Amino acid sequence: MFRPLILALLLVSTACGAAPDAPSGPAAPVSQEKAKASLTVTPASGEGVSPSGPFQVGMTGGSLTAVALTGADGKVVKGELSGDRWVATEDLGYDKVYRWSGSARGEDGAEVPVNGSFRTLKPQRLTSARMNVGDNQTYGIAMPIKVTFSAPVQDKASVQKAMTVKTSVPTEGAWAWLSDTEAHWRPREYFKPNTEVSVDVDVYGVPFGGGAYGAGDLHVRFKIADRALVVKADTQSHRFVVYRDGVQLHDFPASYGLDSDPRRVTRSGTHVVMQKEASRTMTNAAFGYKDVPVTWAVLISDNGEFVHEYANSMASQGRENVSHGCANLSPANAKTFYDLTMIGDPVEVLNSSVRLGPADGDYHDWAIDWATWTSKSAVTP
Repeated sequence: MFRPLILALLLVSTACGAAPDAPSGPAAPVSQEKAKASLTVTPASGEGVSPSGPFQVGMTGGSLTAVALTGADGKVVKGELSGDRWVATEDLGYDKVYRWSGSARGEDGAEVPVNGSFRTLKPQRLTSARMNVGDNQTYGIAMPIKVTFSAPVQDKASVQKAMTVKTSVPTEGAWAWLSDTEAHWRPREYFKPNTEVSVDVDVYGVPFGGGAYGAGDLHVRFKIADRALVVKADTQSHRFVVYRDGVQLHDFPASYGLDSDPRRVTRSGTHVVMQKEASRTMTNAAFGYKDVPVTWAVLISDNGEFVHEYANSMASQGRENVSHGCANLSPANAKTFYDLTMIGDPVEVLNSSVRLGPADGDYHDWAIDWATWTSKSAVTP
């Protein structure tokens, strides 16, 4: 009696089971079209090109096999090639023709030539630059950086943008144009001891205005001393006090410029040690003396202010001011200071009736307050 039911169940089970795998066919082919080389040559052509560059060849869809940039004299410009990019590693000359040559290979195997030519600009004149700091030298904590140009600069912003100062210790500083031919850089506060400073004046090919261009670049690396030597020279207490790293080392009696004559007053403000001479002669025709010998002479201003020994004024040292603007010390004390100090150390002259200023020349940088200093920049921060 139950056989038809069993057969029905078997038929239902077979209908609900998984279907057998279908036979697999071949995969559809995928298109892999190879890219063609695309070159970018900078500059490929043109007149009046800056000789400072950039000069480069770049590409996509392949690799550069050879690149050369050659002057009309046959000299090949130095450069670096790495796969898909070539970059010149030296400046070019002014008013010269250069030609590109070379080739690239696309991923499709096709060769693409590198070609083109251009002429660099012809300046009406060249302006050179020099610096007051020397490579691998060491200076005191107040040393300003001075760049002097051989002719007045019209486009100060363009030139300033090409000048950079980097320090190993975070240091706030700024450029200031103190004349049409001088740009100075100083920190807002004294440098920290052991600061390493690099100055790059990359003005070759840079427009100076009026048809002038930079004659060449300057690169200087120097270091700040491992100690902070500061002098406080008080013209009214007649003392010359020397500090190192904030600790008083010496308190010397001194005589400064005669107070009653503005021409002879030692200027108030932060001076900077500029030069040292173990012996020299002093001459000032306006005050009637010539070839007066002194020893241990330390120049602190271009206006002729020195710190030096003067035995003839020892009776006045510590009591009254009788000099023609210099700080007079005894021979022994002057020698002590001479041996301690270096170019760039600050000498802070206090309480005199005449301020250090532009008429005194180098370096009156620290006599300018920070807001005024930054206002002399040609570039807006």
